[in-house]
Amino acid sequence: MKTAPFAIVLLAAATPAFAQFGKLGDLAGKAGKLATEMNISDQEERELGERVSATVRTEFGVVQDPAVTKYVSLLGNLLAKASSRPGLRWEFIVLDTEGVNAFAAPGGIVHITRGALGLIKSEAELAGVLGHEIAHITKKHTVNAIQKNKAIKMTTEEVGAKGSVYYSKLANAAYDNIVERGFDRGDEDDADQEGLRLANKGGYNPAALGSFLGKLMERNKGLSGAKPNGLFATHPDTQARIDKQSRQIKAEKLTGTAMGQARYAANVKYDAKPTTAITLSSSEAKGVAGAGSSGSTAKTEQKPPAKEEKKGGGMFGGLGSALSGGKQKEGQQASASAGGRALDPNRPDRYAAGGGNPNKLNVTVTPAEIEAFRKGIA
Repeated sequence: MKTAPFAIVLLAAATPAFAQFGKLGDLAGKAGKLATEMNISDQEERELGERVSATVRTEFGVVQDPAVTKYVSLLGNLLAKASSRPGLRWEFIVLDTEGVNAFAAPGGIVHITRGALGLIKSEAELAGVLGHEIAHITKKHTVNAIQKNKAIKMTTEEVGAKGSVYYSKLANAAYDNIVERGFDRGDEDDADQEGLRLANKGGYNPAALGSFLGKLMERNKGLSGAKPNGLFATHPDTQARIDKQSRQIKAEKLTGTAMGQARYAANVKYDAKPTTAITLSSSEAKGVAGAGSSGSTAKTEQKPPAKEEKKGGGMFGGLGSALSGGKQKEGQQASASAGGRALDPNRPDRYAAGGGNPNKLNVTVTPAEIEAFRKGIA
């Protein structure tokens, strides 16, 4: 089984029993702190992704439409099977919110919002967006970001048990990286490049991702604030990003031409609302304060600028029906650290209200169906 390195800072001196969890590293400090390198397996990466997904689904809800989910899953799996990690158990989930966004949870779980599907108008654009999110997973950007996060500290007992506290801390860090802070510019560039290649492998016009970014650029005009709003907003200069993609398409001779507008229009009937008409969640930490509550609109909301978010708090908590048994208990423990996330009216896509049903749909996609879908690309 493939593994990825995972750095954890330990607060207590190592004991011989800890040797089973990874090599001991060099001394990282004089106060009994040790640095050790751990390996996280594909199974553990998936566990982390499931926990992050549960929080995302609790916050935004899930569209309970099997047909739309099946359509997105067919295209997503077509691209994922051409990626560097085709063997992951890939899942594609449509979130029930007007915000234009997408989230890639570790281990193969891709979320895209109803609002994003409304702004997208072709399979080629959807392929570019899904390809970008798939690349975040295949490149293990979240796992690597946590590895670099020196703020994550655990005792030897927490690491050894690999239980509630262990996964809660990692999930908080992963959620913060995926949903709140976003990936760093290098990771976003990396995902752009690989996403274009995946879309092109599927036969789609890779330039469609740039066209979608242009629509996002128009959408975000008039918004201000220190934090980025919604999908693909990490880069300060979207036009420079589009130009870089154009250069890559020419340099790598990516010649896909399919747009798939007719089939997309037949399967997706949503339209994106402008940022001024999006309903904001009335809860600072949805899933902790409760899902499905009434909200306020970004247009009429008059709130002070968002306060700086508390570091290490995360929003991983109150998973409700999304988890069961031991996992639900762990989610409840993690919720104690949630909160402090002020809703920012300058980030309506991020803080858009969501539906109240967090349950995933049981959608199956077979190789034969993927092949039939491939033959319909035009």
